[in-house]
Amino acid sequence: MKMDSTKLKNILKERLKDDNRTFKFDSKKDTLRVENVKTGKGITVELPPVLANYENVQEKAIDEVAYYVEEGLNVMGEEHSMEGKEKFIFPVIRSTSFPMESEEGNPFLFDEHTAETRVFYALDLGKTYRLIDEKMIQRENWQGDRIREIARFNVRSLSTEMKSDIVADNTFYFLNTNDGYDASRILNESWLREMKDKIQGTMAVAIPHQDVIIIADVKNNTGYDVLAQMAMSFFASGHVPITALSFLYEEDELEPIFILGKNKKREQ
Repeated sequence: MKMDSTKLKNILKERLKDDNRTFKFDSKKDTLRVENVKTGKGITVELPPVLANYENVQEKAIDEVAYYVEEGLNVMGEEHSMEGKEKFIFPVIRSTSFPMESEEGNPFLFDEHTAETRVFYALDLGKTYRLIDEKMIQRENWQGDRIREIARFNVRSLSTEMKSDIVADNTFYFLNTNDGYDASRILNESWLREMKDKIQGTMAVAIPHQDVIIIADVKNNTGYDVLAQMAMSFFASGHVPITALSFLYEEDELEPIFILGKNKKREQ
């Protein structure tokens, strides 16, 4: 059966139905919003990435998004405290198009990162997490810099074990633990420098979605092409897409690059 947005919408509505929930399908934006009628809070699912993932893993794609929505709705509307939970505070990477405030207009704590990305901060709740916002910070009388420091410390404690693959003399390293913070490892500067020391060619990094980071040891133009194709493929199938662009890592800096055909072109 060929899956399309209408079929996917109907399957998700069936999987997520509850007396306290409403569903709104926007055919123009190709999104399905699931809302808790009591709180008015909800989650909007972008259907194209789920469809792309369905092509690859079939029912698992639907299982994953249903789980993500279910867990997200379960924690919405609850008050969560950071006190005593310092080891559960982590940074998360999002695209620059990601909202900078909640639907109620409550600003999230975030920092600029690259031209393509921003860093937000999250309190891990076990099966899901919630982004830290200004109200939460004020309620607990914390400082934003304290949260930043704790999160950066915690991301350095995460596993950096990678798998690798060689294509046309270029080595690609993949980190995909599905802990929600794979892309966040890009903020572990000491680890990036360690990887840089291993790299024989040019070091490039891609964070196409939240649950993967790719580091490439690029030795020829084919390496750039393969990295671009991988990044685009992952970007299209991720639940939380970040950017299809890759980055050069030089002198401890990340610089977005556009890869055109057989050539690499730095962003001007």
